[in-house]
Amino acid sequence: MSWWNRLVTSVRPQKQNQRGPSTRENLPNFPDWESLLDTNRPLWEKAKKKAQRGPQVLMATAVGGLSPLSLPESLLAVALTLRGAKVHTLLCDRILPACLYTLKLDTPETVLTNYELDGFKCQHCLKVGRYLYEPLELTNHLFSELLSDEERAKAKVLAAQIPSAEIENYQIGNWRVGEHAYAGTLRYYASGNLSNEPDSEVILRRYFEGALLTAFATNNLLQQHDFRVACFNHGIYSPHGIIGEVCRDRHVRVVNWNVAYRKRCFIFSHEDTYHHTLLSEPVEVWENLPWTPAMESEILEYLKSRWQGTRDWIWFHEQPDEEFGKIAREIGLDLDKPIIGLLTNVMWDAQLHYRANAFPNMLAWVLETIAYFSQRPDLQLLIRIHPAEIRGTVPSRQPLLPEIMKVWPQLPDNIFIVPPESPVSTYAAMVACDSAIVYGTKTGVELTSIGIPTIVGGEAWIRGKGITMDASTPQEYFQFLDRLPLRKRLDEQTLKRARLYAYHFFFRRMMPIRPLEPFSGKPPFKINISNLEELLPGADPGLDLICDGILSGSAFIYPAEKLGIDKN
Repeated sequence: MSWWNRLVTSVRPQKQNQRGPSTRENLPNFPDWESLLDTNRPLWEKAKKKAQRGPQVLMATAVGGLSPLSLPESLLAVALTLRGAKVHTLLCDRILPACLYTLKLDTPETVLTNYELDGFKCQHCLKVGRYLYEPLELTNHLFSELLSDEERAKAKVLAAQIPSAEIENYQIGNWRVGEHAYAGTLRYYASGNLSNEPDSEVILRRYFEGALLTAFATNNLLQQHDFRVACFNHGIYSPHGIIGEVCRDRHVRVVNWNVAYRKRCFIFSHEDTYHHTLLSEPVEVWENLPWTPAMESEILEYLKSRWQGTRDWIWFHEQPDEEFGKIAREIGLDLDKPIIGLLTNVMWDAQLHYRANAFPNMLAWVLETIAYFSQRPDLQLLIRIHPAEIRGTVPSRQPLLPEIMKVWPQLPDNIFIVPPESPVSTYAAMVACDSAIVYGTKTGVELTSIGIPTIVGGEAWIRGKGITMDASTPQEYFQFLDRLPLRKRLDEQTLKRARLYAYHFFFRRMMPIRPLEPFSGKPPFKINISNLEELLPGADPGLDLICDGILSGSAFIYPAEKLGIDKN
């Protein structure tokens, strides 16, 4: 079970003044908003009164039980109110038959097929959302209050009658309802396709029904209120992908966010998930930054820390093995012969987060690359399967190695695979390579920063930055491969550009929120403030910039080159 899908078992009673001691004992990483507001109740009441005339902001949390997402959004709700915004909150109250909160790893298919999610997860999910939002006494909305009986019946009928093959591409006007329902189903199975799941059709129909209900509820809410902006996590899957579709169509500005890699940091983006916006971000926002030795030292120091993950709250090995020479000898690699490194994504994750480019999906890219290298005995291909297949927030149920073995039961002698469970350091392995090939992994940002030439076959964030060899067609991809081995590192100018982008990516796009500190539990952070004034404007520059971006549409960029780097 992933850490963000573990349910809390004890939450605050619905009445704010009924606070048993067991509640706080079982939720040590949850904010006690009532007590925090009591540190300056006049300030809070004055802020709420003033906010009645302010811009309306929808905090569309929806899935309250995902505390790594709902907990920061409760902090944003308070911070935005203190800055004059009239914040509305949105929660699903046991309405959706399937959603982001469900995974086959912890929710059996029968729970969804029999409409039993309410008794399995929904009650706890709603309680967590209420625990976080009710003490704030803002304008709260529930899905059930936004849906008519006719709309519920319509969603059920549509989900039952539309041919399953048509669901993925089903749209209501401009709302790509089916796409997000299909994405949610893939995420539920943690698989790159549904062909190996015999009960997947009925599960897809449950996600489709939930997506339809979300679309109807969101549309009704937007008709009732003049929201300036809607802020919510991820921006993909169901319900959040649907909420974004409806908001954009109704000209409500969208802000999406997600937990970043660095501790205390988060990535925010305008109009769409950062998985997409980082691909299209203009290079002008970073390429002309004045580059100093101090900045170069800071990014190199941080990139080295990622080998062990000491400054991150997302990493995949507790003690990575950096003695690659020993591992190479064990698997039969010849260190005197050119090695080309290939880094994979998690199969289902890659398909959801990135647009396919030269190849229809990551598996096709891997298989065609193996076929190419089978005809290049002068090179060795080292495939490092992503450790997140087994250690990610949603462990994959469609691992890559068995898919490779279906086509290549006997690998060519010059092709080697490091499986996801191997403790070998990916970075140490890539340093030993002549060059690297990636599909969608962000590791391309790191590899180029240490001079490793990189070919991009998919939609990695390093693509289009003037740093890598970016293939747009299979023909172009294989032309890049024909140039291997390169036998040299990146030239000085390209290396500088790579480090400049890495600085921008890790230090400027990842925005720190000081009150959210690392916590040795689940979720891996908690709100650490002692009084309400710590969330006022001027108390935390990162929070100020985020709130300003939400309210005014300004860029979500933290000027680390001016404000400094938090190394905690």
